Amino acid sequence: MTAERFLRKHHLRSRDDFARVYGTEAFAAGPWLVLRGCPNGLDYSRLGLSVSRKVGPAVVRNRWKRLIREAFRRSQDQIPTGLDLIIRPRAGAAPDYSRIAESLPKLARQLAAKLRRTAP
Repeated sequence: MTAERFLRKHHLRSRDDFARVYGTEAFAAGPWLVLRGCPNGLDYSRLGLSVSRKVGPAVVRNRWKRLIREAFRRSQDQIPTGLDLIIRPRAGAAPDYSRIAESLPKLARQLAAKLRRTAP
């Protein structure tokens, strides 16, 4: 059994880290989530969330954040390591854990493949 804890080191928090990820053009999008990412040089991936007011009121935004964090926590063994990811919900999508948990690892693998292709 693997450790599925969501430790402080797995959080993407600083403004510089967010700016670095947004500075890259690499992204992957599905019907429920949009992922942006870049390599971080670590042996684990980190998660940043960007849930705007366009998604809905605070209750809905917080639900999205809880569900994305839980999906990330539970699927860490399926997500490629060494990535900084910023995840946002797709406009008009409803928060549904099963859909988020299904699409997050798949999109992260797509993003990692894109980053490998564009690496210098």
